[in-house]
Amino acid sequence: MRLRALGIACDGWDPAYFPSSERVAADVVNLGYVVNVIEHPEERLSALTGAWDLARVVLVVAARMHWEANFLRSNGTLHDGLLTARSTFQRLFTQEELRDWLSTTLGVQPIAAAPGVFYAFKSEEQAQAFLARRYRRLPLAAPRPQISRALFEAHRPLLDALMNFLSERGRLPEDDEMVEAPDIRQQFGSMARAFSVVRSVTDGDHWRHVQDERRQDLLVYLGLARFGRRPILSHLPLSIQRDVKAFFGTYRKACEEADELLFSAGKRAVVDRAAEVTPVGKITPDGIYVHTSALSALPAVLRVYEGCARTLSGEVEAANIIKLNRLKPKVSYLSYPDFDRDPHPALAMVTGASLPELRVDFRDFRGSSNPPILHRKETFVGEDYPLREKFARLTQQEERYGLYEVPHGIGTRNGWLETLAGKRVALAGHRVIRCKSLD
Repeated sequence: MRLRALGIACDGWDPAYFPSSERVAADVVNLGYVVNVIEHPEERLSALTGAWDLARVVLVVAARMHWEANFLRSNGTLHDGLLTARSTFQRLFTQEELRDWLSTTLGVQPIAAAPGVFYAFKSEEQAQAFLARRYRRLPLAAPRPQISRALFEAHRPLLDALMNFLSERGRLPEDDEMVEAPDIRQQFGSMARAFSVVRSVTDGDHWRHVQDERRQDLLVYLGLARFGRRPILSHLPLSIQRDVKAFFGTYRKACEEADELLFSAGKRAVVDRAAEVTPVGKITPDGIYVHTSALSALPAVLRVYEGCARTLSGEVEAANIIKLNRLKPKVSYLSYPDFDRDPHPALAMVTGASLPELRVDFRDFRGSSNPPILHRKETFVGEDYPLREKFARLTQQEERYGLYEVPHGIGTRNGWLETLAGKRVALAGHRVIRCKSLD
């Protein structure tokens, strides 16, 4: 009802609440937290295959995770699950169990969307298009013309459309990829000539940078595609096939470079070298910490490292800081609520993806009386983060007051409060103020 109120065309069926509703095929079918409440494995399997038959494009399956047993009051086991204190059944899955069950039953490789949530696409092309979008950075804004040229200004709408495509794909379009293509060819003779006009009035280095970014995005995608059996070229969306040809010439060369990038992500020395040159993130002896907003600014090898973990865990919705471990192949997704508002936010939850064991685990700090906290928030975000300067000013103040003199004593909330009291200061938002007394 709520989705319909928002103008979304949808239908639903439930054997208890909506048994009379008609089960109809749809582009997207959501089997959300259904399979975990079905007691009998045969019935559970039937529900999954029935939903799969109705999905024209993608089936979304969500189930409860094994770590949720810590929050359930159980009255013992029942079949392959738990009987809760409310006499309801719950089948709790590990990420790997749910993935393997879906893959075996449906005959496709499901894509992890989040812990306990998977997408199963009906066609390989649709799955690869989704994965390619996941690892493509947002396009850079096209630069403004440096000089007003008569030819450019006379055909500004056509050339604006061309620049938008170039920013998105990093290459010239084919005729069927832009509605403006026939008009561009009529006015300029070819796409290449039209682009030469664009380059004459904008920064040519910008377009080389865009091309390099899109090339790196494609390598990241192709490297990570190896996890689910990399598709043959003809199974890729046509736009990606054209990207491959433009950036690498052949699919074989693209895959060779992607494999080299993927394997290098498992080498500690390579990860350490990338850490030394990364333009974003906080570097510590055991890890690289970066805000999710700056993830795409990491060097390609670090993006692949994180992508390997995300292939396993999916998107961890509440996470806003990502730790790439430098000592062992593990990526942790950390949730710091009120990151922007709290000058030193406390750690609430951690979801870890351990790559060798293919295991996803979870830790909850929300009940802790002394949780870990963050300092120097500006080091986690990119230069373009709206509050970065505000964070940096606070760090400068805290350094002037000597609050970082004993780093190992300020990593938790209690230790930090003791340090503030010892220096006779307090925080007012993102400002340090002196206190007249310890009280």
